[in-house]
Amino acid sequence: MIAALGWGAFAASSLVIGALLALARRWSDRAIGAVLAFGAGALISAVSFELAEEGIAIGGAASVGIGLGAGAIAYFLADRRLERTMGGAGIGLALGAFLDGIPEQAVLGMGIAAGEGVSVALLVAVFVSNVPEAMGSANDMRDAKRSRGQIVRLWVIVAAVCALATLGGYLIADATGGHFRAGINGFAAGALLVMLTDSMIPEVRDKGGLPSGLIVALGFAVAAGLSSL
Repeated sequence: MIAALGWGAFAASSLVIGALLALARRWSDRAIGAVLAFGAGALISAVSFELAEEGIAIGGAASVGIGLGAGAIAYFLADRRLERTMGGAGIGLALGAFLDGIPEQAVLGMGIAAGEGVSVALLVAVFVSNVPEAMGSANDMRDAKRSRGQIVRLWVIVAAVCALATLGGYLIADATGGHFRAGINGFAAGALLVMLTDSMIPEVRDKGGLPSGLIVALGFAVAAGLSSL
């Protein structure tokens, strides 16, 4: 149990690292766009291989499909709600990291409980995708005049909840089967797909310019290679 919490905290720390990198200095739009593009490619790979493909393998396409629909609707409704109450700057990326991070890290905890050990590929993929999400969101929040304290507190809370999700996955592993795990994978995939379309990719193209598509492809290639380890 301690191991699950420790690995969960380690994986979730990438969110705080990304936010701190964004606050450490002023980054050009081109640099932020490039980082987001690489992260978008990594997330597309995660949806394809770490979430959808793996979920179908352990619980079937129907469970993944149901979870995917639920995750997409949950993100869409939550994002619209937060835009009305808090403003849109950086919120979409933060919400995406939250709704993706919880099920993703729960799956990590379930794997540890099942004796599968810690997937190095999954941990690296989490860092590759989380850091750009947090950097882009924190940068937008700073541009929207949110204080450094508010930004750091938000990402510490998101990281803490995601870390606890790893422990939660570890604790409920024995009571769940493949269909449940497949549904969790699908939920994360659905939330990510809507976030990528609504928030991340438009910002990538706006800030990154013409090289964006190439960098997205490189991010996908790196993450896809890691998923095969």
